Amino acid sequence: MGTTLSPRDYARRPLVRLPAVSRLHVVTGKGGTGKTTVAAALALALAGEGRRTLLVEVEGRQGIAQLFETEALPYEERKIAVSHGGGEVYALAIDAERALLDYLQLFYKLGSAGRALKKLGAIDFATTIAPGLRDVLLTGKACEAVRRRDRKQRPVYDAVVMDAPPTGRITRFLGVNQEVAGLAKVGPVHNHAQGVMRLLTSPETAVHVVTLLEEMPVQETVDGLAELRAAGLPTGALVVNMVRPALRGEEHLEAAGARPADLARAFAHAGLGGARPGGRAERLVAPLLAQAREHTERVRLERGLRAELAAQGTPVHELGMLGEGVEIAGLYRLAGELREQWP
Repeated sequence: MGTTLSPRDYARRPLVRLPAVSRLHVVTGKGGTGKTTVAAALALALAGEGRRTLLVEVEGRQGIAQLFETEALPYEERKIAVSHGGGEVYALAIDAERALLDYLQLFYKLGSAGRALKKLGAIDFATTIAPGLRDVLLTGKACEAVRRRDRKQRPVYDAVVMDAPPTGRITRFLGVNQEVAGLAKVGPVHNHAQGVMRLLTSPETAVHVVTLLEEMPVQETVDGLAELRAAGLPTGALVVNMVRPALRGEEHLEAAGARPADLARAFAHAGLGGARPGGRAERLVAPLLAQAREHTERVRLERGLRAELAAQGTPVHELGMLGEGVEIAGLYRLAGELREQWP
């Protein structure tokens, strides 16, 4: 879909404003749909006009570092890109063990005692046997970045984008704080969990789902949306990734059902072989018709899937396939596509 743009070309594009209401953008999707790529492109798009965005990774895969062709992300916020108008993208790979140490220091002032627990293996033990605790720490760290203020009480980050777990477990991942708040009736754990849930269920949060125009990803997207809504979590947009460019003349796809003999005569008339049976024109027809029928079926399937996505009552955006693979210039191109489509 169009030619690849360099970061400099992208910076010259007309500015399209993205919504300023949501400040925490959670990006999920079935495995293989490219959710990390979309999260990175969204962070670049949101960082326009001199704004600052934090891109957060919670699964420990270092996918963000690979996309931006930088070294592995530490447990600290690091600038990794500059967007339109001088906006900045920072990145953070949240580590559950380090987040728990921060948590112990923040609420219980353990300090060196917390570090001693880590040396004894207690921190790793706690985050391993209690996966719910791990999710609380990961979501809590991202929400802390959203709420953080500078000395003038301005948000440190204009937006936070979370590359979240896949659709199959996103509702449990985001809703675990509700369970923790119910278990811990009082105290800092209860207050922390409730504060996180207030943010996650508020208009400041939007959960975006990445999908492909394939039957299984679309079905998982529809199911995931239903689960998110049932849990009271705010849904944002559906992003259809890796969309293949439309071919010219697709309005004439009914030609795929034409009779081979008729097409052979048409080929012969155009000078592509003789019209006799078994001639070159006739040999060309069979494989071409097979490809046309396959493409026709694909187009009809995609039309049906687009209709199914449109019926979900959620904005739908499409991103083109990067034929040359995902690299820095490709991320800027996808960011530009998001800016053009987002209202």
